[in-house]
Amino acid sequence: QVQLVESGGGLVQAGGSLRLSCAASGGSFTFNTMKWYRQAPGEQRELVARITSGGSSNYADSVKGRFTISRDNAKNTVTLQMNNLKPEDTGVYYCNALTWAGVSYWGQGTQITVSS
Repeated sequence: QVQLVESGGGLVQAGGSLRLSCAASGGSFTFNTMKWYRQAPGEQRELVARITSGGSSNYADSVKGRFTISRDNAKNTVTLQMNNLKPEDTGVYYCNALTWAGVSYWGQGTQITVSS
């Protein structure tokens, strides 16, 4: 059973940085697109960043220039470097991975709280 495990969440002051990591385990697989989503209290889950197996990435407008997504295909990991964090970045961040067969996996989520 494939599992995605996120790490790196926590509490940070506005203007600070955090680095999220997501590691996949539990099977023999390769992933096509890997993504980070977030969900603020009372809000819908939104896409923050995505990266293809070839390394092409794109970002939500709200995080462009502040967040950077990267991946290690050999290790099946994806990271999200978050700089200049703002209170509106607060939420639960989820890792998502899509296999070439179209199967989608989700991590359990990690809380990010940015204080003003």
